[in-house]
Amino acid sequence: MTQQDIEEGKTLAIVSYITIIGTIIAYFMNNDKKNVFTNFHVRQALGLWLTYFILAWVVSAVNSWFATLGFWIFFSVLFIYAFIGAISGKSQEIPLVGAFYQKIFSNLGQ
Repeated sequence: MTQQDIEEGKTLAIVSYITIIGTIIAYFMNNDKKNVFTNFHVRQALGLWLTYFILAWVVSAVNSWFATLGFWIFFSVLFIYAFIGAISGKSQEIPLVGAFYQKIFSNLGQ
């Protein structure tokens, strides 16, 4: 990945973390360009959003204030970490789950 790839793909990488809709928009806008930096962050964002929705469904069934607080802190830290990585132009995997997201969504954007 070159510096030019990072500069060209930075905007879409940032957009991919805004909402799940942002991830879909970034994916389709990058479909023709196939920018490596954007692909990396779209895979990370998609994994985060899908995990977020699945765990939110589970935590909502628990109906515990502590579980809800832990859930929000966990995902806030992961999203902020990933967002800062996209802004700074780094392709760093999210702790705990980033390698897994890169592996299962490896065909995304290819």
